Amino acid sequence: MSANTRSSPPVDPAPLPSDVSSRRLRRALIKLGAVVAVAVVVITLLPGLGELRSRFAHALPVWIAVACASEVLSVLAYVPAFRSVFCKRMRWRVSYKIAVAEEGAGALFPVGGAGSLALGVWALRRGGMPADEVARKTVAFFLLTSAPSVVTLALVGLGLATEVLPGHASVLLTVVPAVVAVAAIAGTVALGRLAHRIEARLRSGSGRSRLARLIPLVAAAADGVDEAVRQLRAGAPMLLLGVLGYLVFDILALWVSFRAIGSAPELTIVWMAYLIGQLGNWIPIPGGIGGTELGLVGMLVLYGLPAVTATAAVLLYRVIELWIPSAFGIVAFAQLRAMLRREADAIDLCQPGEVVEIIGLGAVVAKQAPQAP
Repeated sequence: MSANTRSSPPVDPAPLPSDVSSRRLRRALIKLGAVVAVAVVVITLLPGLGELRSRFAHALPVWIAVACASEVLSVLAYVPAFRSVFCKRMRWRVSYKIAVAEEGAGALFPVGGAGSLALGVWALRRGGMPADEVARKTVAFFLLTSAPSVVTLALVGLGLATEVLPGHASVLLTVVPAVVAVAAIAGTVALGRLAHRIEARLRSGSGRSRLARLIPLVAAAADGVDEAVRQLRAGAPMLLLGVLGYLVFDILALWVSFRAIGSAPELTIVWMAYLIGQLGNWIPIPGGIGGTELGLVGMLVLYGLPAVTATAAVLLYRVIELWIPSAFGIVAFAQLRAMLRREADAIDLCQPGEVVEIIGLGAVVAKQAPQAP
């Protein structure tokens, strides 16, 4: 593979998409801090929350440290998953900066981390990866990181219903979620096939149809499902460890938060409540604040845990879950911007035959640019 020094990325990094601009990142971080500060004031001063305050006052620092460590491992597990899907030639430190910056954006922005996807797309396109490849792999990556949640929802739900796993919950809270999860898996595969048919029809009439502009979107969805299925069949160890670790360590952070406040619920119950309650993260507010907490607490109470205990554990977990990815992500984002500037300088100064590392492409040998006639 070769690079043309005249057609290489510009010396200055391309502008960030408005969804993840530097200014918006700073504002989101400030808003997150303000919301946390208000929550602390309310819990500290509002009458009737004495038991909740007592839970926090007697929280065990050792277990809090373990919860923080679990969340750090969840952040780090995202990196091999990202690298396996997008570019195995990419250096690990480059993969780390893009992946962790994505996670930081996901913690700071609303709608389930859609802003994080925009940040990853920007970094990869800025590095030279073709747009259709980025689109296909972005869809695949979203599906692959979601797959463990859906699969384990089905497995744990059926395990609880059949009493193979420890814990007890009603049929409504075990079998029904499991059936929905299985249907979601089948629906995703069917959606990929349907998207291929829609794409073919749109292309056959692209010259006459106003819907022709949807072809790239439908193609990305169809190819993304195929890519996800192909990667799952390949069973790359780093991919599987990454997507599983990303989920498992985050759930463990919530379960350990219960231990920190002196409670020890069954991991299976916390697992089920987590998978369903995290749907609140899709409420369009920064970091899912409010929606995620209500979703998690509500599901934990439905699964039989005391409301005060669930609230204390969820609030402790959410502080850890929001601030650790945000802190790591902001640093990684700053490092990524600096690295892109250095990369552009290297491309601008390199001579024919020199090897230059380009994000999304790996090591590239520069060739002589064609001379103007």
